[in-house]
Amino acid sequence: MTRSLGGRVAVITGAGSGIGRGVALRLAEDDAKIAVWDINKAGADETADMVRAAGGTAIAIECDCSDKAAIAAAAATTRSELGPVAILVNNAGIAPFKPFLETEDELFDTVIRINLRGPWLVTKELIPDMLAAKWGRIINITSSSVQTGSPTQSHYTSSKGGLLGFSKSLALEMAPHGITVNMIPPGAIDTPMLRGAGIDGEAFGAALPVRRLGQVEDIGAAAAYLASEEAGYVTGQTISTNGGRYMGSA
Repeated sequence: MTRSLGGRVAVITGAGSGIGRGVALRLAEDDAKIAVWDINKAGADETADMVRAAGGTAIAIECDCSDKAAIAAAAATTRSELGPVAILVNNAGIAPFKPFLETEDELFDTVIRINLRGPWLVTKELIPDMLAAKWGRIINITSSSVQTGSPTQSHYTSSKGGLLGFSKSLALEMAPHGITVNMIPPGAIDTPMLRGAGIDGEAFGAALPVRRLGQVEDIGAAAAYLASEEAGYVTGQTISTNGGRYMGSA
């Protein structure tokens, strides 16, 4: 079997930096055409430039991936410039830290809108392309916090837990149509988001069984497998990429 994606079109949301950028670069290595969707246009442009500099094909689209109209416009541009979408990586999200009793209802609503409703809307917009082709790969970036809990992140963990349930249900519904739906819950990955959270990344990484923080390339490698032909018999699964932080099956 080959890992080549044969020029299939991949949409990666939140790919203007961090994990999304790492996934975009890796899928481009495997010959996917990359649509970088991000609310940060400068970051999206930078990722697309990196893909093209390495010999790949990419476009950058400014998109609020929780806004239905913006999603429809981004999808139309992607189809016009690259073709129908075969691979979707729902990565865009926010991860604020705030104690439960200090978390305003408005913040909870914002986190749910971006982290859960956003992937719902993006998937609903793009999955008809996959149904028409009788082939598709949906990869949802969840979080190891769903598996372990995370203090001061009950709002965030709730959103990612909802994404887990959505993924499993959609996997059952789409399996007969040649579409797989899987999850990658990253552990502590060295990204701008983690560094901005005030966490001592070096100490956190040293405490893990593998003795290091994860890199975006680690998530990119997991996504590359799940997007490949080789993973056609894998659906509804959680591929825990966390350096041994959590070793359960959920």
